[in-house]
Amino acid sequence: MKIERVDEKTVKCFLTNEELEEYEIDYRDFVMRSDKAREVVQEIMEQASEEVGYKPPRFAFDLQIMMVPDQGLLLTFSEKDPDVKDSEQLIECLKELKRIFQKTKEASEQAMSAKPAEGTGKEPAREQPAGKPEFAVFVFSNLRNVMNYAAALPSNLLIDSELYEMDGYYFLYLRRGHAAYERYSRACIQAMEFAELYAADVSRVIQLKEHGTCLIAEKAVRKLRA
Repeated sequence: MKIERVDEKTVKCFLTNEELEEYEIDYRDFVMRSDKAREVVQEIMEQASEEVGYKPPRFAFDLQIMMVPDQGLLLTFSEKDPDVKDSEQLIECLKELKRIFQKTKEASEQAMSAKPAEGTGKEPAREQPAGKPEFAVFVFSNLRNVMNYAAALPSNLLIDSELYEMDGYYFLYLRRGHAAYERYSRACIQAMEFAELYAADVSRVIQLKEHGTCLIAEKAVRKLRA
């Protein structure tokens, strides 16, 4: 368990897949706030207090969950403050997740390109720098929350969206589409009030499409609002 202090009100904890197996827990437990998840959170809070001097909030706190494929879960705990918007925090989370995938991908490519491919002397093309996240997938505990989120969005928001169901949960795949980046970012920020961030990389979207059931293939937000 690796814990990092971000600021006075925020701490991050990375749980490896091995640790998750040891706790007999996965991301769904954190989404549903199961008893197992509460016990693990309590342990994280105690360890964070000892290692980095973090003082858990006296009342409620926000928990953001990000899956790192083949590695584990990144949990971000922050004190709730009704007077402060968490837009910057969410954008940073999206950027951080993108950096994690980019770093992992680059390491893998470097390992594979250490030797030229057999029969060729060509070197692989370099990856282009990553830009702003253009899509994200959010996981909802029930369909009602998805509908409430859709109803809360502006009716003229030009984002693309798809809805999937997998393992009893609902996954809303949001893409920027023709929306201004600021409006798309606000939509992602608002999603955190109803759901948890599931992923912001292509591999997780592919996995969702392969193993999940597509309920609404296009304009999901608009159809759910109607």
